[in-house]
Amino acid sequence: MDQLITSFLERKEDWLIALFEHLRISLLALIIAIVIAVPLGLVLSNNRKLSEWSLQVTGVFQTIPSLALLGLFIPFMGIGTLPAVVALVIYAIFPILQGTMTGLSEIDPSLKEAATAFGMTKLEKLRKFELALAMPILMAGIRTASIMIIGTATLAALVGAGGLGSFILLGIDRNDSALILIGALSSAILAILFGSIIKFLQDKKPRSILLALLLALFAVGASYIPLNQSQPKKLLIAGKLGAEPEILINLYKLLIEEKTDISVELKPNFGKTSFLYEALKSGSIDIYPEFSGTITTTLLNNPPAALSKSPEEVYNYAKNEILAQDGLVYLKPTAFQDTYALAVREDYASAKGIESISDLAKLQSSAIAGFSLEFNDREDGNIGLRKNYGLNLNVKTMEPALRYEAIKNNEVQIVDVYSTDSKLVSYELKVLEDDKKLFPPYQAAPLLSQKTLEKYPELESVLSQLEGKINTEEMTRMNYAVDVEGKSAETVAREYLKKENLIK
Repeated sequence: MDQLITSFLERKEDWLIALFEHLRISLLALIIAIVIAVPLGLVLSNNRKLSEWSLQVTGVFQTIPSLALLGLFIPFMGIGTLPAVVALVIYAIFPILQGTMTGLSEIDPSLKEAATAFGMTKLEKLRKFELALAMPILMAGIRTASIMIIGTATLAALVGAGGLGSFILLGIDRNDSALILIGALSSAILAILFGSIIKFLQDKKPRSILLALLLALFAVGASYIPLNQSQPKKLLIAGKLGAEPEILINLYKLLIEEKTDISVELKPNFGKTSFLYEALKSGSIDIYPEFSGTITTTLLNNPPAALSKSPEEVYNYAKNEILAQDGLVYLKPTAFQDTYALAVREDYASAKGIESISDLAKLQSSAIAGFSLEFNDREDGNIGLRKNYGLNLNVKTMEPALRYEAIKNNEVQIVDVYSTDSKLVSYELKVLEDDKKLFPPYQAAPLLSQKTLEKYPELESVLSQLEGKINTEEMTRMNYAVDVEGKSAETVAREYLKKENLIK
């Protein structure tokens, strides 16, 4: 509890920003869903076949995983609020539509017949009594949708839309239960408040509910009006989940703002490689740090049949091919190699006599491997382990940060790791020798579009100041400072740049 309170107080300003972002996204999605679903329900309620068909279609949308929807939307919508809101609206339509149609169908038919006998039109019946009688069930559908939206909106952090999910993702990555609880509890409390407000409105007149809806719409619209209309030079730099990408993007930001008049906004802990890659191609972000081995094995449509083990050759191949394929410029790399590796607990390695990946062949029937989803589906990952080493391991896939807790608790015995990961020290893990040279070189460098570089040509000379700098030991030490010592990535990046006399 003390850790939870301390973490909350330390990040109170970040929490307020995340809470506002979460509330704005949720309100906007709920209002749009109501505007779509309620009129649709009113129109379809008198046609049984159409109403059943529409409920089936909207019900199918609910079965699509939200992460899949976000991944599908990024190439067309970019990142940020738009794909997050569209995904949330898709999930919210079904309960509201169902509530609207059910509420109208529950009205006593004799009332409708009496109204018809008095000469009321369909619109008059709806306005005089139908909507009022259907309102409790309709509002129950809206209440269900609001709770669903607030819970699902935590995934908005994966596409740069912010929200309370940023605390949960950061907590998972840093193995910090306090951060996870801050995000989860805040989201739960917000859902309860939303539900209570809607329940309070449930028995009110339709006119009062409409007024509340208009006020909410006005509040959301006002939150999107920029206070400063001027548009200074600005870059958006994003990074993958983890301490290392966050340190790298802070290095880029500090150098750019020190050497140029360009301001930089950061989107740390953005998400998966594919999210960042698609966001960069669509112009939703301007720069992100990528690894040479990731480009050659994952991003190229036609990866090389045989990968070189020379860092320089891999970098040059990645640079030339990604430019030809997507018009993306790959700047000069840093010195450290953050390659994939396999690791086991040191005590496990001693007990089983394991030194290299080849030694795992004798443990295939007993050992369980905990691999990230990305590693499990890569040629230089589990696919390569099967082809090059003949290993058919019993694999459990999981989020990267969860692997370490799993191996600590002996739920898995083998994990994929990065060679500069501070958790190798924290969890007393032994990196196995890649005796058949499966893993290609992985050097980090800024990846950006040709258009961005043409607009800001000074970026190349500024960011090239990191070329050949930051060795593996230095990167591991910086990761440790963020992951274990709790320093901010910005502080660690600034300390390094000052030490190297790259900034004042």
